[in-house]
Amino acid sequence: MAMATDPDDETRRPKSGRLGLRTNEWQRSILAAASRAEGSTVSEFVLKYATRAAEEVLADRRAFVLSEPQWTAFTDALDQPPRSGLRLQNLMEAASTSTGPSE
Repeated sequence: MAMATDPDDETRRPKSGRLGLRTNEWQRSILAAASRAEGSTVSEFVLKYATRAAEEVLADRRAFVLSEPQWTAFTDALDQPPRSGLRLQNLMEAASTSTGPSE
């Protein structure tokens, strides 16, 4: 599923999917009041803000900003050959022998 580049384009496209939510009375009433304050339906309100929150969550996982020295250190670390996994291998071997069935 491709991410939209222009949120306004997405809001104009016909809706083909359905998303059901269960709410308690307090949640329903506050969503209804907020949607009325914005002049929208509850569905439009929830979809608008849920989509915005989802984009923020995903942005935190896809993009990060580094200064020039940080970027240089990052790329230098990526260019290094992988370190020996000897310590990890020893740990895994010790863990597998210590967690075996007791006799």
